[in-house]
Amino acid sequence: MRASTRTARKTVVLAAVATLGAGLLAGCADDSGGKSDSSNGGGSKGKTTITLGLFGTQGFKEAGLYTEYEKLHPNIKIQENVVERNEVYYPALVNHLTTNSGLQDIQAIEVGNIAEATQTFASKFVDFSKVAGVNKSDWLDWKWQQATTKDGQTIGLGTDIGPMAICYRKDLFQQAGLPTDRDKVGQLWAGDWKKLVTAGESYKKKAPAGTYFMDSPGGLLNAMISSNQEKFYDTSGKVIYKSNPAIKSAFDLTAKAASEGLTQPQTQFQPAWNSTIANSKFAAIACPPWMLGYLKGQSKPEAAGKWDVAAPPKAGNWGGTFLAVPKSGKNVTEAEKLAQWLTAPAQLAKLFSVQGSFPSTPGSYTLPLVTDAKNAMTADAPIGKIFADAAKAIPTQVIGPKDQIVQQGLTDNGVILVTKGKSAAEAWATATKTIDNNLEK
Repeated sequence: MRASTRTARKTVVLAAVATLGAGLLAGCADDSGGKSDSSNGGGSKGKTTITLGLFGTQGFKEAGLYTEYEKLHPNIKIQENVVERNEVYYPALVNHLTTNSGLQDIQAIEVGNIAEATQTFASKFVDFSKVAGVNKSDWLDWKWQQATTKDGQTIGLGTDIGPMAICYRKDLFQQAGLPTDRDKVGQLWAGDWKKLVTAGESYKKKAPAGTYFMDSPGGLLNAMISSNQEKFYDTSGKVIYKSNPAIKSAFDLTAKAASEGLTQPQTQFQPAWNSTIANSKFAAIACPPWMLGYLKGQSKPEAAGKWDVAAPPKAGNWGGTFLAVPKSGKNVTEAEKLAQWLTAPAQLAKLFSVQGSFPSTPGSYTLPLVTDAKNAMTADAPIGKIFADAAKAIPTQVIGPKDQIVQQGLTDNGVILVTKGKSAAEAWATATKTIDNNLEK
């Protein structure tokens, strides 16, 4: 099966999150049931219609970017064709690429699929490194590299990313005797995930009744793994997750936290986990910007302003998308221009202000829509600066074609078992057996 992963889950679960007003970030995925947006497309006589194949809600329409581009280019009409879930969208895209038919002028590719796309279908896409006006330096280096083949072809331009920080409840931290100032909180665990677990042990000593330090073992493991340069594959494409000491260390540390009762015995984005948000049952969560919208969507109104955001022990990424242009498209040149414009700093800053999708272009980070960003859940926290600092520190990771299968196995068939009485060794054995079986399929 093509893994039903955290990134895939995000596409579905964030449908419940409302779109942002000014200063209120929402989640970055919604759904439109696979329908075309004919209001932005059309085939108006005498105009060129540029089509986009997307999954979830990328936010371009919601941010008014299509309308703006059409005003700047009166000869262009834009039409997006949206599939609700990436695990439905991507297999269809693979089929279209294989048959060289049914492709849109621009196709979105989720970060969980970008390695497979670059390794298998690079010849099907325009090489943006050779397109006039595209400058590699406009994107974070690690984001650009994710869509770049070994021989230097870049098949997609980055839109959003998911730099992770640690979101925490100030009221619960205060009741447990921990600092609440975001700088002091960040200092508790600066540079070392073990320090985060130590902070959790301190929290537990005076924790408000019925609460846990972290939201889930899977969330903690994901954050730790995502902060490493090498995860599940090495640069040669070899699967190394079992021999990579960073992965085993993260797994064992997460298992330790779970066994000590520092993490909830929950799986993220499940109904039971959602209810723990509403009932304020945990004090901290590894969160990219889009998670703030999800927290709002699941929280009771009185939770607004009680959260804050601190720097993580080490920076990592969770989520993100690219825009690629198939060579066989009907309007390749115009599609290249639109993809460039949609991923320019000014447009990605607007996307962030409306949709909560954090820009992959550093040029966005100095724009007021990012520097002045606030969020109702985190009061006056300068979320734009916090997430920008995290984004700049994310390592250039080696992404493999089956990363999602490994990630899901380590979480859903691994660390969660520790909360059910299994030892770390037993959980590791179950996880690796499941992963290896799925990798062979």
